[in-house]
Amino acid sequence: MATRLTTQDASFYFLDASSTPMHLGSLAILQLPEEGLDFEDLLRLIEGRLHLVPRYRQKVREVAYGYARPVWVDDQDFDITYHVRRSALPMPGSDEQLQDLVARLTSRPLDTSRPLWEMYLVEGLEGNRCAVFTKSHSALVDGEKALEISQVILDEADAPRVTSDDLWMPEPVPGEPTLVAAALAQLVSRPSEGLATLRMTLGDMTSVLDEAANMVGKLAALARTAAQPAPVSPLNVPISRNRRFAVARTDLERYRRIRGRYGCSINDVVLTVVSGAMRNWLLSRGEPVAEATTLRALVPMSICESQPGTNGASVVDVCSENEASRPHGRTSSFLVDLPVGEPNPVVRLSHVAHATEAFARQSRQVTAQTMIRLSGFAPASLHARGARAASNLSQRMFNLMITNAPGPQIPLYLAGMRMVEMYPVSPLLKNQTLSIALTSYDGNVYYGLNADRDAMADVDVVAALLHESLEELVDASG
Repeated sequence: MATRLTTQDASFYFLDASSTPMHLGSLAILQLPEEGLDFEDLLRLIEGRLHLVPRYRQKVREVAYGYARPVWVDDQDFDITYHVRRSALPMPGSDEQLQDLVARLTSRPLDTSRPLWEMYLVEGLEGNRCAVFTKSHSALVDGEKALEISQVILDEADAPRVTSDDLWMPEPVPGEPTLVAAALAQLVSRPSEGLATLRMTLGDMTSVLDEAANMVGKLAALARTAAQPAPVSPLNVPISRNRRFAVARTDLERYRRIRGRYGCSINDVVLTVVSGAMRNWLLSRGEPVAEATTLRALVPMSICESQPGTNGASVVDVCSENEASRPHGRTSSFLVDLPVGEPNPVVRLSHVAHATEAFARQSRQVTAQTMIRLSGFAPASLHARGARAASNLSQRMFNLMITNAPGPQIPLYLAGMRMVEMYPVSPLLKNQTLSIALTSYDGNVYYGLNADRDAMADVDVVAALLHESLEELVDASG
């Protein structure tokens, strides 16, 4: 039976402009065993786990005349070899060559006539390593019920876990008359929803985006930043669909020491490190940087349901580092002004911690159910749920999107190969030249920087400055 896309997922599907493809990615670097890798074994493992992510064998089918949101239907001709592909670097392939390949793969839109995902096994990486790069459309993954495929193909032991046998038979695809009849029935029963769908389909996003602005504004008001437009910045210019990709690997223990020293959160330390890197990047470009200069960032904050409040509804609270990685945790987003004009890294940390503390304090008064409603257009878990319809508002409301998802602090394996590094790749939004995604894994913090190829040719400078900013904060902390 066909399942209709949610309003959020349909928004992403229709907003997938050629210059801003709405897929998220992940890059896993793996240590090869001595005997090497058998691609057929990897292919069988992935195909054997697809029943855990059933959407990965479905494609989107639009309804005639845009009467209703598109539906998910089983791909009658599903071909695993189309989605899982082999690639190779000229041996010995360097990390820089791998990053360039990831940038090229990220630039390519997904084929909407097939299930909206691709996976590339990249061989030839120096140091007896290989890489797996996965990209999944944001309409396919919501980070809560619909998982990204990387989450189900990794194991906690080098021997792949045994999963139940899966004999998949595609469901028949409903004919056009059936889809149109269901759409007309929806128009009669829920006319306002049908009208919004027609506007999305026809490209008239004005009213939809007005609702998005209202939703984002309500939540962002908690951080007291949404009342003013984002500062003018070289980060906000028209972009192409071509990308650059850079990475930075840092030690998680250093963030923990700074957290312990000042009683803040690891997320505060991360934002301070990014603030320092962006400050030095602006200076390297000769941009004017005064003490009051800021950059507006859209940042996720992990939220947990706590004990019932006075009105009987559950309330939300900020999760600890460990709690944030558990399935029950939710993520809300807020706007924060990064103090890039402040030369002292400890004072920068104080400014950031004050802003996030104010949001956390206010968010305790918001029920979990309200947060879920607000997440319809305001970004929730940005790694998995993306920026939704806020993409067309990004230039006015914020300069930079930063996503931070805590990961497991134990080694993970893919087909017996240990994953030694993992870098997230978040999509670029309209008129934004850079997105920063990071995740902690097995004692390190991994930054993935996705940037426009022309407008941000110096993205590798930002990656280097992240290391420099962390060192500066560690030194200043004593």
